[in-house]
Amino acid sequence: MAILVNEKSKVMVQGITGREGMVRTKLMKDYGTQVVAGVTPGRGGEEVHGVPVYDSVEEAWEKEGKIDASVIFVPAALVKNAALEAVDAGVKLLVIVPDRVPIYDVLEISSYALERGSRFVGPNTLGLVSPGKAVLGMIGGRAERAKEWFRPGNIGVSSRSGGMTSAISYYLTEAGLGQSTIIHVGGDAVVGLSHPEVIELFEQDDETEIVVMFGEIGTTQEERVADLIEQGKFSKPLIAFIGGKAAKSGTRFSHAGAIVEGTRGSYESKVKRLKEVGVHLADSVSDIPKIARELLDNKGG
Repeated sequence: MAILVNEKSKVMVQGITGREGMVRTKLMKDYGTQVVAGVTPGRGGEEVHGVPVYDSVEEAWEKEGKIDASVIFVPAALVKNAALEAVDAGVKLLVIVPDRVPIYDVLEISSYALERGSRFVGPNTLGLVSPGKAVLGMIGGRAERAKEWFRPGNIGVSSRSGGMTSAISYYLTEAGLGQSTIIHVGGDAVVGLSHPEVIELFEQDDETEIVVMFGEIGTTQEERVADLIEQGKFSKPLIAFIGGKAAKSGTRFSHAGAIVEGTRGSYESKVKRLKEVGVHLADSVSDIPKIARELLDNKGG
């Protein structure tokens, strides 16, 4: 199986006529994703890589039927309106790719999505891929690379770093270990589906046997994952690697969401908490496939 997206998901691209929208639409279609519609106001009637373009999400929904997910490639200042429009129309999953989305806009999107029963990945995300089924966003860069790097299997991957999302999955594939779904939750301080929510989704997926999590300093996402394990809400083996070991208080590390404030969100606090609940901590990224292999062998996988 997979979480969030599969080969049956009907996908829309908002901002499809922009440079990124066009390039990433090709990636998604070439990979096998069912991209059924694009939206750019004032460009209705056009086509991008064979995908019909509509002036609004509502029009796309009327013409193409129910749309399961929307991938948003519009300027950061326009993200809020695009996201709210999609949620209003009934889209249940948004992938918000742009970075620099104002934090108050993200909070408004989050509140509105929660009211309407929708959810979102990002902002500042490469997206997600269910290997062999579908890709949402720009993860993998090109379809040929995505097909080579990501292999269908039973390991879930959740990461706060775009580069490490691809790297970890590639290393797993190189070791002959496939993935169920790979998700870059986004690098900002406030995101939609964070590590804890993704981990809970993997818990509900019968075919995901173990999960790999790339965390880093800043926010309390990793500590909240530990809380889930302690509460019995996640029972599968979890492998974690935490970036930012050398960062001091006040240091910003890579992303907007990766900054240490005192002891809150520090490398030490995250590692200590994860060890307390039995998470398998990797000393280096290259150790992850080895630990995963041992865990699967012990499970008979």
